[in-house]
Amino acid sequence: MDTTVNTILNFADAAQRLKSVVNRTPLTFNLNLSKKYQCNIFLKREDLQVVRSYKLRGAYNMMSSLSAEQLQRGVVCASAGNHAQGFAYSCKKLNCKGVVFMPVITPNQKISQTKMFGEDNVTVKLVGDTFDDCAIAAKKYTEENNMVFIPPFDDYKIIEGQGTVGVEILEQLNEEENISYQSSERSSTYPFPLGRIGGADFLFIPVGGGGLSAGVGTYFKTFSPKTKIIGVEPEGAPSMFEALKAGHPVTLDNIERFVDGAAVKRVGEITFTVCKDVLDDMHLVPEGKVCTTILKLYNEDAIVVEPAGALSIAALDDYAAEIKGKNVVCIIGGGNNDIDRMQEIKERSLQYEGLKHYFLIRFAQRPGALKEFVNHVLGENDDITRFEYMQKHNKETGPALVGIELKTKEDYEVLLKKLDQYHINYTELKSGDNAFGYLV
Repeated sequence: MDTTVNTILNFADAAQRLKSVVNRTPLTFNLNLSKKYQCNIFLKREDLQVVRSYKLRGAYNMMSSLSAEQLQRGVVCASAGNHAQGFAYSCKKLNCKGVVFMPVITPNQKISQTKMFGEDNVTVKLVGDTFDDCAIAAKKYTEENNMVFIPPFDDYKIIEGQGTVGVEILEQLNEEENISYQSSERSSTYPFPLGRIGGADFLFIPVGGGGLSAGVGTYFKTFSPKTKIIGVEPEGAPSMFEALKAGHPVTLDNIERFVDGAAVKRVGEITFTVCKDVLDDMHLVPEGKVCTTILKLYNEDAIVVEPAGALSIAALDDYAAEIKGKNVVCIIGGGNNDIDRMQEIKERSLQYEGLKHYFLIRFAQRPGALKEFVNHVLGENDDITRFEYMQKHNKETGPALVGIELKTKEDYEVLLKKLDQYHINYTELKSGDNAFGYLV
């Protein structure tokens, strides 16, 4: 690892600056996940941070390092999510003027949260239809008004602040009494004898622009070099994955923005330079898998995470053999999940698990056609969750959009056989098709 990076990044000073500002979030032993993967899994709960994400650490660390004259001139950021909220909270705490640029399409909930944390110290400007348009406008405004731009990830002070997550993890692992347990977990010797944790063998970190992975990765490589560090990105926004493959940051033409806290078109120049040395592996997780993980965490552990916050846990299935019997830490990056998204999250999860399918079915326009379909084609546990039918006059068939939810993945092949057996005229809609996006 480049020794100059260690010279620039002073995590001890950053931790001291942040001591009275951020929550020292719990490192929680998770019994359900530990049993599932036959190892010791600990969750670093940054979803319980003051602004419900780790982003406050980097924003406050950079802003509190500015001179009084720079703070007096004011600060600017471009963000539609967690960085904006950390920035706004920091503006209020440091009593400086801040301007937040957000895309016009930003949900009202995120705008309201940003205003709530910043109060009178923050002004929100809605500009552009995309984040890229918004960022260009923010930087132009910064120059025109002689203010200071606070980037979301590509700055040493931002990286240094995010790295304090790693400082806390190692402190908590080295002092077993600082790890959170439920009483039933503490009384159990499964899966390890309490007090004999012995550090982390694996660390899973969500990756967006690379600020968190660069900071925490650098700290671990310095103070826990044996820990294997895995960066995790959404499959639809593989910016760090492609950068590492190319040997330099690349700009992706199109990205899937569902995992909004980790969906960037291009990672930072600084963060890439650091991450290429500190990440042992870079892994991609399908968005549907992220959705399944969100629902399981909520249903089994009552933990509410945003899509980016679920990335590290969503990767565990693909490392099950490697992590067995090991000590594993997963960073939950944030919990700013809009409740309005839950229906979409459930839908994506069902499709990923192979339990939800959509068909265009051309029913014969005669009495009893639908009844025959329900009685003979659908299985006992199959459920119609969507049905839209348009009767066509003077035509033999009428099209219907039918959504079917299955009990098990294996029921899908049975359903297709029944459709063919009863000569049903159908077309299955796949998620990548234009028709799927238009109709579903």
